[in-house]
Amino acid sequence: MQRELNILISGGGTGGHIFPAVAIANYLCDNHAPCRIQFIGAQGKMEMEKVPQAGYNIEGLPVAGLQRRLTFSNLLLPVKVLRSIRKASHIISTFKPDVAVGVGGYASGPAMLAAIMKGVPVVIQEQNSFAGITNKWLGKYAKKVCVAYDGMDKFFPADKIVMTGNPVRRDITVNTLTNATAREYFKIPANQKVLLILGGSLGARTINASIENALDKLPADVFVIWQCGKIYYDALKDKAAKYPNISLQPFITNMNLAYAAADIVISRAGALSISELCVVGKPVILVPSPNVAEDHQTHNAMALVKQNAALMVKDIDARAQLVDKALGLLNDETLKLELATHIKQMAKPDADKHIVEQILSVIKG
Repeated sequence: MQRELNILISGGGTGGHIFPAVAIANYLCDNHAPCRIQFIGAQGKMEMEKVPQAGYNIEGLPVAGLQRRLTFSNLLLPVKVLRSIRKASHIISTFKPDVAVGVGGYASGPAMLAAIMKGVPVVIQEQNSFAGITNKWLGKYAKKVCVAYDGMDKFFPADKIVMTGNPVRRDITVNTLTNATAREYFKIPANQKVLLILGGSLGARTINASIENALDKLPADVFVIWQCGKIYYDALKDKAAKYPNISLQPFITNMNLAYAAADIVISRAGALSISELCVVGKPVILVPSPNVAEDHQTHNAMALVKQNAALMVKDIDARAQLVDKALGLLNDETLKLELATHIKQMAKPDADKHIVEQILSVIKG
């Protein structure tokens, strides 16, 4: 009988960090039992809700992000980081992990630093094509760095890099739902093409404004599934309700159905979103968020654009160009097929399996 493994996983802040972390935990539990999983997140962030919903224990650290302007919160940041390292160190002493896995986000830095200080081997999972400062530093001490893009030796020691891809939820990688089933679920008439709009787990202000300002441009034969984010929903619901061909959603729980229904997709260029879009193989227009560290979403998007696997509209140009570009793509069958073919070639549906293989190899090593 195999001995029980203790796996520490840390990170979060957005769905782009949480869902890959949960996918790794699920694969471990499903295929390498017995094991115990302990998550470390940031207090007040969405992982403190989503991880327990997935069935795992989580402890929160008092860490917070650096604000872009001078604030009192920034002055307290060093204190919060030190408190977070101390708390993470206590969790590690109690849990005694065989390995610590960092997936990015506020909590990942203090948790992985505490693990390194206590001699626990560390595996980093870098989701973006442009690594952040914390992961670049941690990569020097990690045993393995699992990446999703080529050229990551700019940021990490080449001998530690393993190309695995980003973990995608199994309901998407093994999606057997038909287009007909999905259209019935969203009550989409047979003669309508489907535009799926995704703003990430929190919604996207610019994408929402671009659609809102051009509602009268949307023809009757286009059905729009519009995931606007919880904080924007109340402001948009009355206006969207005037259009029978718009289904406004604060958050889409059944993403497998939304992807199955879509003819084309408008999306932010977060690492998880791109990984899912590669797996489902849908034509996509990417609108990178400018409000992220090192402008990594633009780097993510350009990795696809250079392969003729996606179109891109800059955030600053979205209000003027996005809807026209989407309608043009909806009616261009040749371009849709070309984009769908190329983006599908970039898919790595077994990323969770490959990352777990690296985690286990570190434990054995």
